[in-house]
Amino acid sequence: MKKIRVNLRKYSYDIQIERGILEQAGERMRQISGAEKAAVITDDTVNALYGDRLEESMKEAGFAVRRISFPAGETSKTLSVLDRVYGELADFGMTRSDLAVTLGGGVPGDLGGFAAATYLRGIPLVQIPTSFLAQIDSSVGGKVAVDLPMGKNLVGSFYQPAGVLIDPDLISSLPVRYLHDGMAEAVKYGCIKSIRLFELLERIQDREEMHRKLEQIIYECCMIKARIVERDEYDLGERMQLNFGHTLGHAAEAFFHYETYTHGEGVAVGMSMVTEMSEKQGLTKPGTAARLETLLKKFELPIHTEAPLEDLLALAEHDKKKRGDDLTLIILSCIGEARPMRMHFADFQKFMKGEMHEGGH
Repeated sequence: MKKIRVNLRKYSYDIQIERGILEQAGERMRQISGAEKAAVITDDTVNALYGDRLEESMKEAGFAVRRISFPAGETSKTLSVLDRVYGELADFGMTRSDLAVTLGGGVPGDLGGFAAATYLRGIPLVQIPTSFLAQIDSSVGGKVAVDLPMGKNLVGSFYQPAGVLIDPDLISSLPVRYLHDGMAEAVKYGCIKSIRLFELLERIQDREEMHRKLEQIIYECCMIKARIVERDEYDLGERMQLNFGHTLGHAAEAFFHYETYTHGEGVAVGMSMVTEMSEKQGLTKPGTAARLETLLKKFELPIHTEAPLEDLLALAEHDKKKRGDDLTLIILSCIGEARPMRMHFADFQKFMKGEMHEGGH
């Protein structure tokens, strides 16, 4: 087993990474929590795959279990679904000493995590991510949220889990598209913090090798994120680097009503568009965009979108990372090194249209 400690004083917790850990999840949770009741918040697809196995493990550890599931997909990450989850938590008689468990990808993790953060002003939470993207990114760091019609993750909170249990075996059965979806976030980590990780991804030759390297990739990404979160829990400085590609990525997802791009595909588009433009304007080492795009294409990820730039920029105006009329855009100096550029939103629009020239980097 690989274990990463996220040191956040009284909110510190462990990320445990181990093949087959799902079968031991109840025992691992019992080491974290003395709860009588545990609500498992999941989606219909994941519930059918893993719900019985998890519930059996938890009951063996002495938990009374209620499963709460909703239709899979980003379109469920809404206030109306959240309202139904609250109702089920209340009906189950959950108290502040009981436990919420999210089982699934980013949607159950985000929505279930936000329910845990706000029900009774906060109940303990354990995350069990089942998608590659959730295992390397969204389950770590304590960001939980739901969407509004105007944009993604606009209602949310910072709420650290009591623990994260990651079973790499759960992603071996994923459709290839969703493995590649997670690879976009792995590429992001390489771009902003680790040329070593980027080069590891470049060396992967085929699907077999990708599966063999999954555990190492998960560990590397979680370690990078854990250290960033320790230094900047509330997204006020260094943690903003994790948003590389996300402003336009979220806009591309929203333009197609979350029905065309997965989150990782949106991020791939965003990283590519921003890096092409920052390189053209002399802010990024020449050749960086081509190297990034070659790696994204290897994992069958899009690098451009049919959505008109004007529409993407209009959607980006609702980005939650804005501060007043300013936006912090993350750009690459080179592979492995990112930096923030704080600019007025109107200048961001000019930047993306190639109308703003800031000189060398």
